[in-house]
Amino acid sequence: MPRLGGLAIFLAFLLGYMLFSKQSIQMNSILIGSFILVLTGVIDDIKPIKPITKFAGQVLAALVIVFYGGIALSKINALGISINFGILTYPITLLFIIAIVNSINIIDGLDGLAAGVSSIFFLTIGIIAFIMGKTDGLDVVLSFIMLGSTLGFLLYNFHPAKIFLGDTGSMFLGFIIAIISLLGFKNVTLTSFIVPVMILGVPLLDTALAIVRRTIRKESIAKADKKHLHHQLLNLKFSHRTTVLIIYFMNSLFATASIVYILKDARLGKIIYLIIFVIWIIIVTTTDIISNKFRIKIRQLIKPNNQK
Repeated sequence: MPRLGGLAIFLAFLLGYMLFSKQSIQMNSILIGSFILVLTGVIDDIKPIKPITKFAGQVLAALVIVFYGGIALSKINALGISINFGILTYPITLLFIIAIVNSINIIDGLDGLAAGVSSIFFLTIGIIAFIMGKTDGLDVVLSFIMLGSTLGFLLYNFHPAKIFLGDTGSMFLGFIIAIISLLGFKNVTLTSFIVPVMILGVPLLDTALAIVRRTIRKESIAKADKKHLHHQLLNLKFSHRTTVLIIYFMNSLFATASIVYILKDARLGKIIYLIIFVIWIIIVTTTDIISNKFRIKIRQLIKPNNQK
């Protein structure tokens, strides 16, 4: 089974850049950073490298974006809250890029999962920008280029897959998603940084729970396990294809809430976000996504022993 499918997405991205994008310092930084990350992924897919080496490649790619491209997260204005990061701007931006890269990398556990979730993100950004009439920004151009590249790949990656995304593809997708999020905020295309982040609700929450789970077990957060959301759904006897479609649906709920929040009714958008949050609480309390002991304790709190 070919494992360098991400290279096909990257080459399609380069073709899209040559056809539809304009040269700029920001675009140059994206190309250089992408090349560094893709090279790291290709090496890892051919012969696995140490996590610290892979992390170094991610940091180097992020540094190019921040210091050469000048793309940084200096403040957030969202949900009525304004936060200025000041001297923490650069480290927070680096952490954000690396976090998104690894979130997409972690969720890439089933055929078509990472590519499908990424496609939902690109499509949602495109829909919002199109409705708002702001389609000339670099973030939007990148979204449509990546949507075409990823959907074309998904035709061969959906279960049963004929080709795998590999770390090359999952890290590249996460890298571009992080950049689009930062550009959208910087250019005020989406008016709120919280929107592109919330579109990534499923991979980000899954990653956060993985960190909590491994911390509780006193394990390295880089250690792989089979307790992620897709593993939990498979344990509930859902098929491979159905599990992927369920996660697509969950991520589509985040996307819908984001579209409603920014284009129609912010209050209704918050209500949908709240409903999704309740769904995640149910997942946490009824599965082993954190730990079996945690699930039992939560159930005991909800239903004390004397009421069993």
